Amino acid sequence: MLYHDKRLQYPVKVTTPDPAFARMLQQAIGGVEGEIRVAMQYFFQAWGARGRNPKYRDMLLHTATEEMGHIEMLATAVALNLEKAPASLQEAGAADNIVGAVMGGENPRHVIEGMLQRHILSTGMSAYPANADGVPFDMSHIYASGNLAADMYCNVAAEATGRVLATRIYNAAHDDGMKDMLHFMIARDTMHQQQWLAVIEELGGHAGALPIPNSFPQEKENQEHNYDFFATAADGSPPPAGRWTEGPSLDGKGEFTVFQNQPLGDVPDLGPARPDSSAQKEQM
Repeated sequence: MLYHDKRLQYPVKVTTPDPAFARMLQQAIGGVEGEIRVAMQYFFQAWGARGRNPKYRDMLLHTATEEMGHIEMLATAVALNLEKAPASLQEAGAADNIVGAVMGGENPRHVIEGMLQRHILSTGMSAYPANADGVPFDMSHIYASGNLAADMYCNVAAEATGRVLATRIYNAAHDDGMKDMLHFMIARDTMHQQQWLAVIEELGGHAGALPIPNSFPQEKENQEHNYDFFATAADGSPPPAGRWTEGPSLDGKGEFTVFQNQPLGDVPDLGPARPDSSAQKEQM
């Protein structure tokens, strides 16, 4: 069950509305690095959490609900940045905020007009659950495996890419209110990265959590290649030395070695096609 408070999690203020900046904020809402992604990821991880200790489910629900507050903040920011956008794209002011802007090599006026068309026609100058190009978020980047350690690593990656996006948007911001909002969200990304790593530490650290799942007996896996780095250079040259090419494995259960990639199997022979497969006669 969720409860609603009409007040925002953190103040959202815009002094100088900027439709082009609203488009950037859409990426933080509905992009693959955005807040819809992490909110849904943490909710589904929580709803499927199993185990005798309910604290992990509880923690995930707390953070998922926090992320919903971030979506609310960003949606408010989008709406505020569109307040002075022209109702007609023919008005000269439509391009005021994007003169000289370069966005992916596209004509900046086409970029802003396309964004404004979506906001005017579909949402009445409000945010929508899509990325900066107007592509709806489709939930395909939600990772909830049922394995707590695997999910925590996914969460670290999600927060890391989200923080990268937030810092890029911060660097593009000109409005002090938007910078203030983003510096709060960037701080929360920092905490969440630490939070998920803390869970991994509590599960026994990287050594204890790896390999995932640690419930599968490792003696059943191929013992010859479970810590080999496969070198695949066509000329057979060795790879540059790194932490992953020699020395003890991170889980302490093996030694990293380099294996020059070579065929370990035969040429596949699939046999003739079945008579009922509608293949050519020459295949049968």
